[in-house]
Formats: sequence, C-alpha cells, structure tokens
Amino acid sequence: MTSSSDYTPPKIWTWDKENGGQFASINRPIAGPTREKELPVGRHPLQLYSLGTPNGVKVTIMLEELLALGHSGAEYDAWLIRIGDGDQFGSGFVEVNPNSKIPALMDRSGEKPVRIFESGAILTYLAEKFDAFLPTDPAKRAECFSWLFWQVGSAPYLGGGFGHFYAYAPTKIEYAINRFAMETKRQLDVLDRRLAESKYIAGDEFTIADMAIWPWYGGLVKGWMYGDSAEFLQVQEYKHMNRWADMIGDRPAVKRGRMVNRVSGEPSSQLHERHDASDFETKTQDKLQAAG
Repeated sequence: MTSSSDYTPPKIWTWDKENGGQFASINRPIAGPTREKELPVGRHPLQLYSLGTPNGVKVTIMLEELLALGHSGAEYDAWLIRIGDGDQFGSGFVEVNPNSKIPALMDRSGEKPVRIFESGAILTYLAEKFDAFLPTDPAKRAECFSWLFWQVGSAPYLGGGFGHFYAYAPTKIEYAINRFAMETKRQLDVLDRRLAESKYIAGDEFTIADMAIWPWYGGLVKGWMYGDSAEFLQVQEYKHMNRWADMIGDRPAVKRGRMVNRVSGEPSSQLHERHDASDFETKTQDKLQAAG
C-alpha cells in the first residue's frame, strides 16, 4: 500500500481489491446481485431484513415502540443479514433494496407487497402508516423532518468518515482523522445546543427524529462505538447529549430494539432473529448456547 504522503492519483481510477481494509470483502464499485438467494418470509405483516448496526437499530426501535403503543399491525419478523458474508448481495435482497444496504423492509399487509429501503424512508413510512411518532402540527412536523434529514446527511461523516479512518482504515492518516474528528465534534455541539433548549430532538415529543439520531450519536456518547473514540472525542463535555442519550436508552422498547439482529456484545443482549415478542425471553444467544 502506498503511504498517504507520496500518493498521486492516477489519471484513471481502477479497483484494487486488496486495498479495502476491513471492509474489502463487501465494498465494490458495481451494484446488483452476486448470487441467487431468495429471502425468507415469516408470518407477520412486516418483514425486516437487517443487522444490528445503528441504521438497523433505528427501525427495530421504531417497531418495538409501535408494538408498545398497542399497534398489533406492527408485528414483524426480523431476519439477520450478515453483511460480512455478503447476504446483501443475494438476488432476493437486491430486489428489496437495489442499493444492497441494510435495513430493508417488506410490508405484506396489503394486496401487493410494498418494499421500503433506506432507514429514514422506513421510519417515515411506518410513522405515517400507524400515525405515530410524527407530529401532525405543520411546524412540529417540519421540525421533526428537518432533524431526521439532518441525521441522514450528517451520519456519513461520523461513520464513513470519522469511524472508518479512526477505527477501521488499514493505515492511520492524521489528516483524515483530524478532519472527521473536527466535524463529528461540531455535529455533537449542534445536538448539544439543541438539547439544551429541547427535551427531545424535535421538541417536547419523542419522535422518529430521536429514533434516527440516538443509535448513532447516543451510541457515540455512551462509548459503544469505535473503540476508545469516546475518550478521544471527550464526549462527556456534551452534558445535554448525555442526558438525552440516557433518557432514550432507558425506554424498554429501545432496549428491545437494540437487541434485535445484534451479533456482538454480551450473548444475553443478542437476538439474532426476532419472530415473536417471547423471543426476547427465550431465544437470546446465551439461552440458545445453554440449550446446546
């Protein structure tokens, strides 16, 4: 690998499969499926194909919160998509999401199945379908959507920018780490200032804006992401963010949502697939391992 100090881009870029670092096996410059593989379909109206990353957790939190409100139509099957194994490039998954990214949702409650991909679109779809967690007042609704789309536009600087170069890149590049650490701290300051004047992100109500932002930025200030990045970024400085992160994290539905499709951490916190509410009590990895 050429060091960053003496690299000169060629006139025409070519794909170097060996130069991708930790994610070399899942990143490529073309779209479409790599193999034929149908997706499983469970018994519930909503079929989720995902992984317990921040983007996946947004949707499982939403579904668990809807069920907690009594929306039985939000019952769902959550199927595990192992992106490290390339499940997102199977033909069935690409039919649901041509971008080959998790999460992807199929709504089979109507005459024809409806596909929804991109986490922000899924949150909006579910909020409108069940008339929940999205204000109806025009001004409050606009505020909610503004913060939702803030997250959609900002998180790549945190994940693909800071997180990648700080924790995953095959070489440590000072310029890249400094550039994205600065932007990440700026974003944390944006949120901290907002939460100094507002209980929740979009106002006095818990909304899809909180569900979208918490898995990324709440996880960051709680020290769950990118190794020792919490110390590196001095996240304790953002006291309003920490107050909000703890408040959201204490919600029972959020705790459940964070477990679904999770494949790391304590076995008791991992529910690889979710097909029934009882699975949280009987099918976490610690219980499956104990049963042999």
